[in-house]
Amino acid sequence: MSSPHDFDFFHGEWEVLNRRRTDFLDPDSGWEEFPATSRCWPLFDGTANLDEIDMPHLSAKGATLRLFDRETEQWSLNWASSVSGKLFPPVVGRFEGGRGEFHGADTHDGNDVRVRFVWSGVSPRSARWEQAFSVDDGRTWSTNWTMDFIRPSGTPAG
Repeated sequence: MSSPHDFDFFHGEWEVLNRRRTDFLDPDSGWEEFPATSRCWPLFDGTANLDEIDMPHLSAKGATLRLFDRETEQWSLNWASSVSGKLFPPVVGRFEGGRGEFHGADTHDGNDVRVRFVWSGVSPRSARWEQAFSVDDGRTWSTNWTMDFIRPSGTPAG
């Protein structure tokens, strides 16, 4: 069952290895890899948090606001990009058995897509995030971006 403290592991500083498809909708497109740094801090006594990721390779930053809904016991993850200056539609979901799965609807290059975020491999010193798109209403998924988070040497967890 999800709880208001599911994302406590993410508080603090991270080094990030990004790996993303060169074309998000083409599962046969190539991958590009690049580093980033991220910092997350808690809000509302831990029932919310905000992170900012700096991706110099893309000349971009991003921010995610995560909010825990106590009634539904689900999280909404709300992403914004410095490139567009827009807030993207949220993905909503929960953690079960150490794995977080979050779903939502969006568009990419004029195409309607279902979006899935997965958090896995969570520990005080590492975590993995991945994004997948579906163009067939969730029957099939194509992973198009992964981020492996590692704590910088000497940085305390949380």
